[in-house]
Amino acid sequence: MFHTMVDFSERYLERAKDMKNRLAFLRRRNESPGSNPASKLDKSMKSVKPTPEEALKWGDSLDKLLTHKYGLAAFRAFLRTEFSEENLEFWLACEEYKKVKSQSKMASKAKKIFAEYIAIQSCKEVNLDSYTRDHTKDNLQNVTRSCFELAQRRIYGLMEKDSYPRFLRSELYVDLINQKKASSTSTSSSS
Repeated sequence: MFHTMVDFSERYLERAKDMKNRLAFLRRRNESPGSNPASKLDKSMKSVKPTPEEALKWGDSLDKLLTHKYGLAAFRAFLRTEFSEENLEFWLACEEYKKVKSQSKMASKAKKIFAEYIAIQSCKEVNLDSYTRDHTKDNLQNVTRSCFELAQRRIYGLMEKDSYPRFLRSELYVDLINQKKASSTSTSSSS
């Protein structure tokens, strides 16, 4: 019995190492030597860097984070490091979808969003329960601006309860907040 367990664990370990080696290219794509999450932000976002006070407000709600241009970019960069940016991408796609005016464009965009994020085994499949997935699929029979409403609410809830608290504890966010402390201590020491 013990010998069988050892064989099993060795085989499992070998398969895990093999899988890690095969997927290493994904890590390399997002990492470069000496890089940190803050350097992953778009270069254009450097000009709209928030004040520490603005960044502190992001801790009030996910909504405040998502409505700030830099906050959105920072959250996306954070999610990218966790290989989980599909939730944010889906939520943003739904926000854009709501702005579409043409019924024909709305129908094609709805099919695209469903195929990309909601369909089982899609390339960027988001984590939805079967009821929400089926409800959304049924909504595509008669496309309206609200056909993704339930799914979008569920994904927002997941981000709010899972990714957002981790973001608030992340090095990227903490560094933005600590700039306030650093600047206020340097200001008070120079007085």
